[in-house]
Amino acid sequence: MALLPILEFPDPRLRTVAKPVTEVDDKIRQLINDMFETMYDCPGIGLAASQVNVHKRVVVIDVSEDKSQPLVFINPEIEVLDNSVSEYDEGCLSVPGFYETVVRPEHIRVKALDRDGKPFEIEPQGLLAVCIQHELDHLNGKLFVDHISPFKRTRIRAKLEKKHKAEAR
Repeated sequence: MALLPILEFPDPRLRTVAKPVTEVDDKIRQLINDMFETMYDCPGIGLAASQVNVHKRVVVIDVSEDKSQPLVFINPEIEVLDNSVSEYDEGCLSVPGFYETVVRPEHIRVKALDRDGKPFEIEPQGLLAVCIQHELDHLNGKLFVDHISPFKRTRIRAKLEKKHKAEAR
């Protein structure tokens, strides 16, 4: 396994819409393993392939405290099941150091393939539902900062650009 570099906002590659996985093979399973290693190392609770500059529809998530519930979503699709929404303070490995309140649907249905290419369906609520929606945004070229005010987004962008310039010296 290998740690993968994570793209950081405002990198334009984060705006690339990911392509569906056509075959779940050893290459995709290796990507999944590397994504879990990278996510756990950061530490994070979710990571989309788009964040590691692989524009395939692959997401890994583990919202457990002890890293014991790894979930893989290949070619995920969501359906909102009711109109209830929740507010969560979201952060992102691609927007390090920033947390903002985002409103998202609370109850969803997700259809996807697992790491073996077998279809499955779940109806998560709470943190898992929020995390799945956050990671699917990445696959569609969106970031959580797209759900906040333009003023806050611009402020975060400026701070991260300043950080990136300082690191490049």
